[in-house]
Amino acid sequence: MKIAFALLVTMTALSAAEVKLGKPLTVKEPMPLATLLAHADDYVGKTVQVRGKITEVCQMMGCWMELTDAGKRVRIKVEDGDIVFPKDSAGKVALAEGKLTKKELTREQAVAQAKEEAEENGRKFDPAKVKGPMTLYQIDGTGAVIESN
Repeated sequence: MKIAFALLVTMTALSAAEVKLGKPLTVKEPMPLATLLAHADDYVGKTVQVRGKITEVCQMMGCWMELTDAGKRVRIKVEDGDIVFPKDSAGKVALAEGKLTKKELTREQAVAQAKEEAEENGRKFDPAKVKGPMTLYQIDGTGAVIESN
């Protein structure tokens, strides 16, 4: 009985712990997404840290997650296998760090990317809903911490 109780306490403590992924975070404070995106060109190529609610995670490889904060969103993308974001993380809060990148997409590239994302997440795809050309900012992630709820 004591062993079962100790096991239950340990499992509860582990499930409540933060999940640290990739390299340790180095930036002291996260930047609000609104600030980052309002001045995105100033931060391209620089290491940034953001905090937000996870709204989506790649369901194929766990190679990206989307964070939102105050109505703004950004994607944290990693090379397949470098970091695997837990596929059940949507709804949790995360800190993420990496270099901000900027991609200019033609309409055709935007359509292709949206189609791939829809397939990865099992959603219907409608190319008519894709606006383009577009500028896409994302963070090439190096580390993240998913906070316990």
